[in-house]
Amino acid sequence: MTLLEGVAAPGGGAAGMPTWDMAGVTIRRLAPAERLDGVPGAIWALVLDGDARLETAAGVEELHAGDAFHVDARGAHRLDALTPVEVAVSPLRAVPPLPSPLVARGFAGSNRGLVELVRMCPLDPRREQPLFVASYGGLIQAAMLQALDDRARQPSDSRLTALLSVLDAHPGRPWTVESMARVAHLSRSSLGERFRRELGRSPAQLLREVRMRHARALLVATTRPIEQIAFTVGYGSAAAFSRAFSAQHGSSPQAWRSGPGAAQCTEAGGTGQGGDGPDA
Repeated sequence: MTLLEGVAAPGGGAAGMPTWDMAGVTIRRLAPAERLDGVPGAIWALVLDGDARLETAAGVEELHAGDAFHVDARGAHRLDALTPVEVAVSPLRAVPPLPSPLVARGFAGSNRGLVELVRMCPLDPRREQPLFVASYGGLIQAAMLQALDDRARQPSDSRLTALLSVLDAHPGRPWTVESMARVAHLSRSSLGERFRRELGRSPAQLLREVRMRHARALLVATTRPIEQIAFTVGYGSAAAFSRAFSAQHGSSPQAWRSGPGAAQCTEAGGTGQGGDGPDA
């Protein structure tokens, strides 16, 4: 089983709970040359705005708006602002065996609904229900595992790389294998062959994974009706979307949404309206 298959439904320990126990998510603002401090041990962080430099035992990397990273408790790290920086930060009480440091370039572009949740509703476990806290951590864990899986399976074929970028930016388009092949400047048969060789699955399977990732984030980060989410991620009706979602996650979109309790975000100070969706 691949990492992607393992995180199709976020929050998957043996008991159905996420293995990331987030101690809270706060948004910090740093002036140029200021260092992020006061966050010992394992952390997850997302650069919301600005540029920063991450230094670990593995080396130095520049981070830009939209990049996320994870560092485990065993590795020392240092984050310095290069420009005025806004960064979301979370200490972790429990961490799965991920590579550390793990930098997810362009995390925001692939997880727009989740980033909207972080912006609107920083996490305070003292004020939230335990199921909401667990689901919040599970979504971020799943997105970072997805980034790791994508990095490990990034196609060497530049045409497929370009196509995957377009699919992720526009999941709501009425995609067919033929239209995907046109974007990649390939025949339908050649596209299918390259997908199987490079990614181990068909174009249709990959498209479904992209759409479901956007749908999961929108279900938690917004209060949009299920029908609107269905259209946003490319399904012609709420019924078609519900069938596809239930087949992959084992529950309906509405039942899955009720678990995280997205309405609590409004009570914690967010608007609950979610802003622009993936296809905006």
